[in-house]
Amino acid sequence: MGHGNRTKRAVKKSALNSVIVCRCEEISEDEVRQAIKNGYHSPEELKRILRIGMGHCSGRGCMRVVARMIEEIAGIPIAKLQFPKSRPPVKPIKLQLLGQYRYESENS
Repeated sequence: MGHGNRTKRAVKKSALNSVIVCRCEEISEDEVRQAIKNGYHSPEELKRILRIGMGHCSGRGCMRVVARMIEEIAGIPIAKLQFPKSRPPVKPIKLQLLGQYRYESENS
């Protein structure tokens, strides 16, 4: 093995550590791999431990990548993985709005 191969591998490994899997929560590939190696073998567990998939896109951008990583590291086929259920975004509303709704419902 030549010096060039070692350098290429070092650069590739360095780049691998800096790859962001979940852009919303800025979770790196290295963090996900480490969590899988620590025994978190489902997307739901990884979501709870790393907050992956809890950002603005709700996992639409990262869950497939995470599933492939689980399959690669833990040997669990993607078809057997249970993905977290998507939830609608929660947005605070003013109580006045709720009160108006009741008032309008009673008058109609």
